[in-house]
Amino acid sequence: MAKKESTLFNMVSSLVVVTLIASTALGYVYELTKGPIAAAKLAKKIRSIDEVVVEYDNNPVDDMYKIPIENSEDSLEVYPAKKGEKVMASAIRTYSPKGYGGNVWLMVGLLPNGNIQNVAVLEHKETPGLGTKMDNDEFKNQFIGKNPASLNLKVIKDGGDIDALSGATITSRAFGQAIQLAFDTYTKGGQHE
Repeated sequence: MAKKESTLFNMVSSLVVVTLIASTALGYVYELTKGPIAAAKLAKKIRSIDEVVVEYDNNPVDDMYKIPIENSEDSLEVYPAKKGEKVMASAIRTYSPKGYGGNVWLMVGLLPNGNIQNVAVLEHKETPGLGTKMDNDEFKNQFIGKNPASLNLKVIKDGGDIDALSGATITSRAFGQAIQLAFDTYTKGGQHE
């Protein structure tokens, strides 16, 4: 087999063929995985809602609505957990951009009286072994059953009521800020539904 001469045309045409094959394969894989990825995200969301609210008989994902964050173009997702038509609790997807590794995403379950039912950690990029301890019950339990209207969600070091994680004060602050954002946005938003 004779060796082809290396010309600009040969190089460009080879590059075009390789690019077409690669982009077709990438598009195929994307289409193939799009459904399972969406199903996995939905399942994760449902698990976190189940973790933070009391029993319900509706589908909170179908009843989801958004409340705009004051002085922001962003909004929080609210998943009302109902028995019949009565809202038993609301799961609120909230965040703080002030984590050590960036955004800290939580699902906060609030009862109609404003008390925290439970908190689930959804997503973060905090330091393993330090900031990741925010998901431990020992840390989360200091929020459960408390009302952010009377609980100062700042860490003790900043004059608040929250015992910070050892070596992860920034993460602890972000955790409290995310809960405070959920509470403030939800109560000022009129607790729709």
